[in-house]
Amino acid sequence: MIAAQYRWQNKHVDQPTTEAQALAQAASVSPIIAQILTNRGMTTPEAVQAFLTPGPEQLHDANQLHDMQKGTDRIEQAISEEQQITIYGDYDADGVTSTAIMYETLTTLGAKVNYYIPNRFTDGYGPNVAAFEKLIAAGTQLLVTVDNGVSGNAAIAAANAKGVDVVVTDHHELPQDLPDAYAIIHPRYPGAEYPFGGLSGAGVAFKVAQALREEIPQDLLDLAAIGTVADLVPLVDENRVLVYFGLKLLQQDERPGLRALIKAAGIHPEELTEQSIGFGLAPRLNALGRLGDAGPAVDLLTTLDDDLATQLAQKTEQENRRRQDLVAQISEAALAQATDADHRDRQTLIISGHDWHEGVLGIVASRIVEQTGKPTLVLNVNADGHAKGSGRSVEAFNLFQALDGHRDLMTAFGGHHMAVGLTAPADQLGALADALDQEAEAQHLADQGPSELPVAATLAVGDATMDLYHELAQLAPFGTDNAQPLFAFEPESVTQVKAIGKTGDHLKFQLQAGKARLNAIQFGAGKTATALQMASQVAVLGTLEDNVWQGRHSLQLMVKDLRTTEPAVVVERTNRLHQAMFTADGTYLFFHQNIYQQLAHYLPAGATAVLFDGQSLSPVAPETTVFLVDCPDLTSDLTTAVSQLQPAHITAYLYEKESLSRLGLPTRPQYAKLFKFVATHQHVDVGHQLTQLSTFLQIPRTQLIFMIQVFFECGFVTIDHGIMDGVAQPGHKDLTAAPSYQLRQQQIQTEADLLACPSAELTQRLQGLMDRK
Repeated sequence: MIAAQYRWQNKHVDQPTTEAQALAQAASVSPIIAQILTNRGMTTPEAVQAFLTPGPEQLHDANQLHDMQKGTDRIEQAISEEQQITIYGDYDADGVTSTAIMYETLTTLGAKVNYYIPNRFTDGYGPNVAAFEKLIAAGTQLLVTVDNGVSGNAAIAAANAKGVDVVVTDHHELPQDLPDAYAIIHPRYPGAEYPFGGLSGAGVAFKVAQALREEIPQDLLDLAAIGTVADLVPLVDENRVLVYFGLKLLQQDERPGLRALIKAAGIHPEELTEQSIGFGLAPRLNALGRLGDAGPAVDLLTTLDDDLATQLAQKTEQENRRRQDLVAQISEAALAQATDADHRDRQTLIISGHDWHEGVLGIVASRIVEQTGKPTLVLNVNADGHAKGSGRSVEAFNLFQALDGHRDLMTAFGGHHMAVGLTAPADQLGALADALDQEAEAQHLADQGPSELPVAATLAVGDATMDLYHELAQLAPFGTDNAQPLFAFEPESVTQVKAIGKTGDHLKFQLQAGKARLNAIQFGAGKTATALQMASQVAVLGTLEDNVWQGRHSLQLMVKDLRTTEPAVVVERTNRLHQAMFTADGTYLFFHQNIYQQLAHYLPAGATAVLFDGQSLSPVAPETTVFLVDCPDLTSDLTTAVSQLQPAHITAYLYEKESLSRLGLPTRPQYAKLFKFVATHQHVDVGHQLTQLSTFLQIPRTQLIFMIQVFFECGFVTIDHGIMDGVAQPGHKDLTAAPSYQLRQQQIQTEADLLACPSAELTQRLQGLMDRK
């Protein structure tokens, strides 16, 4: 059996709403595209067209960025006075493209300019005091940072002390104490009014170029696109425009370095997409900085010499292969450690080794998280007795928060929810591992289950067509906040299953349903080939891709997740019922007469509707799925019904329109208010005036209905044909003895048992009921 790594959250875009259908017609797009865009907040034809047809007019005025005028004035002063300008960059793909953008811009304007890329291992990230002082001693008269700087207080103070101004251009999170820089150009500067805060470092550098050149620097769009995609910033608003046009430039690029890099990566320029950047170009540019000096990456991006470009591209390719080899070697050792007796039962992992290259440990940590689903730290133990490395997490676990309270066990630490970097004494790793597992308990990691993954729709294999692919391609470029739509498939069979690649690392197979066929590939899943071949039922989740081989185009599914058997229990608790929930054959179990009467006619011809009213139920046919439609009043009713039906599968909707737990039981002041009202008002038409009465008494309508029922059962009021009258001098009655009151208490307890508990716990409970047969 192959278990799904994610919980699939189906959005049913193949069943567009009335609003989406109207939008489709108004915006001249397909209903599926309209539903996807509606789900993403675009609900007007104007918004849809603006998104589907990016244009330069969507770029904002660069001078709206904080300190842009001040910063560019200082740069122009340095150019006119022939002052030495040094661009201080960063060693990742966003950093080197930012540096290249700024360097080419200033060179074009006639500046006396050079650049410095800090070394990950000797300088660290961001402004470094020693590096700044070295640059100033060498003649630098103005420092311009790109993709860093807002946390460089000490280095910037040192530059100021030597009479050298620093213009910061950055996009990272702003610390509480900002540096005393000459200018800080940042899209999210406190109090600034820039319209879009999601720019990458390359995006900010591009905006500086735009301001300095007083035009859109179209020749720099290729570099801006690479930095934007590589840094995983939101691919909406300005970023969408930069990448959209940057890809067009990359497909016909005249830049010698990028031409050589694209060729070395085995990418056909005319087929280059944002995925080519994310999986082809960015990792190669990152490889240099991960393993050593990233300066040659800027040389590669800016050179005009074809021979030098080829040499630098070859060097980059060699370093990338070395990076891949290191990742593979360390990942193998790390995964073996993650699954040994000391680690396999832990909720979180701290993996350590000797002579592991620290530049790739973040990638290794990501691999271990993908394989195990556990938050993981991967550390190299140095000869000095310290362990240094990186951590990656899952959405359900805030890794930064978990480690932040244990700084006494570390000598250096930083990061965010999903990723951290740290250094700790090696002899503290055991204590740190225990602390991390305690934090997992505190954050209820075990109860969270797999992360949710939005699924556009479940499609028949035959519905996956090139026409659909081309419709979806209108939404590209894809990335953060504009995810490529994922589609689920439940084929009749899976054939041609095989592990491919030099070492069988990848999985290839074909989905079949009738005469329809769809090829599929999943990277890194080669070891699951045997299990997939043996599976009787398969569900596959992935994106539709255009696979080009020797000039021929064919549709292919790029698999994101799969499962090989239909789970015995599927928990999909909801407070909304949709017709799509009633399309499968099976037995639909209801616990309330009114819901049964409303919904029974929606069921397909092969389905059966059953109302549990306390009477015995007959077992369903073998392999039947029972759908638990609504939430019972008593947990025991669910236990009895499921035990009697003996289903093979359960899908638990457990529909409850309004949570009684959140509503709670009425308070004494609310009862007193109603009691006073019925004592002074007669002939109240509660059948038609309940809403007005709710507003007058300031008691929620649902709560008021319940309270009136309790009063009726206690003899405080009479109700005849919807007319309520208070009873004069009613006898003393305990409200808690009223049947409705006792039922409400039971309903609240049932909600706690069935709706408030973790999905994993409910799944286990329902599985246990089925196992009794």
